[in-house]
Amino acid sequence: MNLLALDTATEACSAALLIGSDVIERSEIAPRRHAELILPMIESLLGEAGISRRQIDAIAVGRGPGAFTGVRLAISVAQGLALGLDVPVVPVSSLAALAMQAPDDGAGVLAVIDARMGEVYAGLFRRDGESVAAIGDETVGRAEALRVPSPGTPNVIGSGWSSYREAIEKALASPPRWAEGARYPQAADIARLAAPIAAAGGGIAADRVQPVYLRDKVALTLAEQRR
Repeated sequence: MNLLALDTATEACSAALLIGSDVIERSEIAPRRHAELILPMIESLLGEAGISRRQIDAIAVGRGPGAFTGVRLAISVAQGLALGLDVPVVPVSSLAALAMQAPDDGAGVLAVIDARMGEVYAGLFRRDGESVAAIGDETVGRAEALRVPSPGTPNVIGSGWSSYREAIEKALASPPRWAEGARYPQAADIARLAAPIAAAGGGIAADRVQPVYLRDKVALTLAEQRR
C-alpha cells in the first residue's frame, strides 16, 4: 500500500509517504509558508520513492485541531488530490499524531497544542506500541482550567507546554517525568496511525472530510481584548 500523509495544523509543515512498512518524510518549521511548501514536499516524496500520484492508494490528513488556516490547507490539499485520484481519505487527529512522539513507557500522554489567546488544545492518550488510544474527548480552553481525567501523571508533549507550563503543571497530580514543548504533529505519525485503517479498506470519500477546530472563534473581539 502507498499512503500519502499531510499535516499543516501547527507551525510544522510536513508530508510523508508510507510504502509498505517504510516511511519517508519531509518536515519544516515554517509558519506562514505552508501553502508554499506542501505541494513541493509531496512531489519530492514521490520522486524519491519513484512512484507517480496515480500509484497512491489512500491519503491521510491531520484533521486538527490547530491553526484555522493550517487545518483548512491540509484538508483542501488532501481533498483535491483524493478527488483527482479517486482514493479514500483517512482523517487523523493532530493531537493523536503529536502523542505518538512521547515515550512508550506505560504512562499516559497529554498532548497540548498552543491555541493562542491563552488557550490550549488538549487530548489525553494511552500509547499502545505503534498506535495511541484516546482517553476522553479532545478539548480547548484556558490553560489554567485544564482538567486531566486520569490517575497518575502523564507525559506531556507539545507547544502548549512551552507556552503554559506553569498552568499545566497545576493541573497534574505531580510534575511529569517527561515533558517536551518543542514538538509538533508530524505527517509520518499521521501515516502510521492511518495505515491500519486504510489497509482494512477504511477511510471516507474526500467530500466528507471535515476539519476539527474545537472552537469557532479565530480571534478575540476588541471588547474581549480590553477585559
